[in-house]
Amino acid sequence: MGAPTVDWQAWQDSWDRQQEWYLPDREERFRVMLDMVEALVGPEPRVLDLACGTGSISDRVLRRLPKARTVGVDRDPALLALARGHFAGDARAEFVSADLSDPAWSDALPLPGGPFDAVLTATALHWMLTEPLRGLYGQVAGLVREGGVFMNADHMPDESAPRVHAAVRAFERARQERVRREGELDWGSWWTALAGEPALRDVVEERFALFGNPAVVANDHNDEEFQPPSWHAATMREVGFAESTTVWCSPTDGLVLGLR
Repeated sequence: MGAPTVDWQAWQDSWDRQQEWYLPDREERFRVMLDMVEALVGPEPRVLDLACGTGSISDRVLRRLPKARTVGVDRDPALLALARGHFAGDARAEFVSADLSDPAWSDALPLPGGPFDAVLTATALHWMLTEPLRGLYGQVAGLVREGGVFMNADHMPDESAPRVHAAVRAFERARQERVRREGELDWGSWWTALAGEPALRDVVEERFALFGNPAVVANDHNDEEFQPPSWHAATMREVGFAESTTVWCSPTDGLVLGLR
C-alpha cells in the first residue's frame, strides 16, 4: 500500500472558504491588489508573498499574470506544506521558511534577481504589535526596487466611529453564525480538519508545537493593537516609500500601498 496522497486543491479551496467566513470581500481585495501590481510594475513582476500561508496571493498572481515569479515566506510548517504541495512542479513559485520576528529573516530569501517589484501580504501581519510592525515595514522597504510597490491588506479598523463599528461587528457576527450553521469551518475547526489528514498529521503537530492548536487556544492572534489605514500609510512614508495611500477599505479592513 502506497503512501497517502493529499488533494492539494481541495485544501486550498477549503482554506479559501474558511478565510471568506471572516472576510466575505476577500476576493475584491485581491482584485484591487493585483490591479495595482499590474498598473504600477507591469505584467511580469517578481513578487514576494510575505507571510504567505498556503500561497493564496501567489496563486492569484500567477493565474492572472502567468509570466510573474513569486517567492513565498512563512514560518508555519503546515501552511508551507500546503503551499509547496499545491505548487509542486511550478518553477515560477518557490517557498522558504523564515520567522518575520527575527531581524535576519530576509537572509532566507533567494535574491539573485535583486530587489522585488512587489511585496504583497494579506490578513497576516495583524499578529504583530505596533513597534515590531514598524520595524518590519522598514525591512520591507529595503527589499522593494525603486518604483516598486508594497501592499498590506489586513484588519485596520478606524475606531473614530464607535457606533458604526459596533453595528458592523453585530452584523458580521450574525452573518458568520448563519454561515457556520450551513456547515462552513471557522479557524479552529479548519485546523481540526487538517489535523485529520493522514499525510499532514506530523507537520500539523509541528505547527501546534510552535503556535498552539487554534481549536483549543482561546486567542492566538494579537487583539491589543490595531492601527487604522492612516497609520500604515504614514509609516510607509517614514521608512522610505515615496508615496503611500489606501487603495481599498471596508469598515474594518484596509489595503494600503507604498510606492518606493
